[in-house]
Amino acid sequence: MDALRSTSTVKEMPVRLIQITDCHLGSHANESLLGLNTEESLGDVLQLIANEHDAIDWLVCTGDIASEGHDTCYERFVHAVKQHFSVPLAWLPGNHDSASVMASTPVEELPESRVIVLDNWVVVLLDSSVPGEVYGELEQAELDFLQQTITRYPEKYVMVMLHHQPVPVGSAWIDAYILRNAPALFAIIDGNPKVKSVVWGHVHQQFFGRRNHITLLGTPSTSVQFKPGCDDFTVDTSMPGYRWFDLGADGSFETGVSRVSGDHYQIDYQSGGY
Repeated sequence: MDALRSTSTVKEMPVRLIQITDCHLGSHANESLLGLNTEESLGDVLQLIANEHDAIDWLVCTGDIASEGHDTCYERFVHAVKQHFSVPLAWLPGNHDSASVMASTPVEELPESRVIVLDNWVVVLLDSSVPGEVYGELEQAELDFLQQTITRYPEKYVMVMLHHQPVPVGSAWIDAYILRNAPALFAIIDGNPKVKSVVWGHVHQQFFGRRNHITLLGTPSTSVQFKPGCDDFTVDTSMPGYRWFDLGADGSFETGVSRVSGDHYQIDYQSGGY
């Protein structure tokens, strides 16, 4: 597992948080994306998580659970997760999701709150989806929600999670669908040293960056990967994966990305898009 450690030293047993993203489940279990059976790859990633971690505290999916927002996708997603783990599960919508369908999905295991309190940390889930659009934007209500949450927990360290990247990742075609009002997000968090990280999906690739005291992290998809540093849509040969976090009581954290081994999928690497 590739790992990153923040500068401080963890002094107590950390909290283990798992992020998965961009599952792109179809309307039925046998649907594929560019030749990849996304139900199969999600199952492979969940099994990988189970193999690599004896215990986790929370699992979060940062959007694009479905390819077209069918209600059965979300039910199958939760069922797949619960087959492997009994831990709390949270999600937020991506541009391929239906936020209204997600909100109405009758899943008792999902918490209604988009605020996850983990010891000395608070994880804030933001909805950056815009109906009918690929790009992202945070409505004023989302920005207010973030500010209110930070104000409510002044003693806690903060991680912000959303679907769209708030900074360019270096792939021109996907950076055309960035979070359009990222300055409004950074206006809230830039001056707050308690905010430690902003984490997203959408880009189907691993990303690391820094903005002063804030660590910026993009996470691979559980499905098809996009090749970094490309001007045009390009499928990468990297395998599906996930990101893990160990959140320390002193505001430090470790994180890493782990991927399924081998290449047993039938992926169309020559595709020009979907």
